[in-house]
Amino acid sequence: MAFSLSLKTHSLVVVVVIFHLFFISPCFCARKLTSLYQPPPMALTYHNGALLEGHLPVSILWYGQFSPAQKSIVADFLLSLNPHDQPENLSSKKPSASQWWKTIQTYLKKAGKREIQIELSNQISDESCSMGKTLKKSQISELARAVSSKSSGLTLVLTEKDVAVEGFCMSNCGFHGSDARKRSAFIWVGNSETQCPGQCAWPFHQPIYGPQTTPLIAPNGDVGLDGMVENIATLLAGTVTNPFGNGYFQGSAEAPLEVASACPGIYGKGAYPGYAGELLVDSSTGASYNALGVNSRKYLLPAVLDPSTSQCSTVV
Repeated sequence: MAFSLSLKTHSLVVVVVIFHLFFISPCFCARKLTSLYQPPPMALTYHNGALLEGHLPVSILWYGQFSPAQKSIVADFLLSLNPHDQPENLSSKKPSASQWWKTIQTYLKKAGKREIQIELSNQISDESCSMGKTLKKSQISELARAVSSKSSGLTLVLTEKDVAVEGFCMSNCGFHGSDARKRSAFIWVGNSETQCPGQCAWPFHQPIYGPQTTPLIAPNGDVGLDGMVENIATLLAGTVTNPFGNGYFQGSAEAPLEVASACPGIYGKGAYPGYAGELLVDSSTGASYNALGVNSRKYLLPAVLDPSTSQCSTVV
């Protein structure tokens, strides 16, 4: 079973504002493209299903050409989520990626589940793109199954900028799905740098719809990879809390709003369509960010729905 981030139009009674859609089709949700900003309050219902909990081995399949510097951006993000594995001087710093992750842990605690501990267990490179550079969603599932032999694990399938995946840019930025037999999950995200950065790497590129504001400078100097981190974070939050379609979500199980996809286009306080919100700015590079990570990383992470307030919450 899988849920994706698709283009969908919602109508508001008073005003219709098109921006940054986070839609979900037959695949678990990720960032939507070009959606209407519809602020909460809202609450996600727990449907009493299994969640990802405890020790979580994460494998990464790099499908296509990725440089070591690009790979380290994603790997460092995952390592930044475990506060217990970080130096004391970083774990106490705010805002941090681990602070952002605490809200996700809150959902697990509410459901009586164990706190999750992410382990980056395996990285495989398929530089020759063994299945070709035009992939169907079903092939993403095949790639994920081939990478991870562990049950109860998570696989990230990350495709390079010239790989076309069914629905990418036309209807989604990524999706997450699962293998019920192994009780494992996977996430796919594509590098949108050359295909649709205005859809899947905003606010580091001008949007294709809505107000044409000046793009922000990407915190790691790579529009495609920094955009991928945004989408990975959104999908990771949804995968952990709704891995098999019966966890936390609002709406229909076929097109659910999940922990982060419920808050599209919000990265800081005061966000509105076309404006990401009040963010921190690196004094030396001018890059915008809202979370610190390991190895002096800075990231821009999406808002998540805080279960204690039923509001979209950001780390800054």
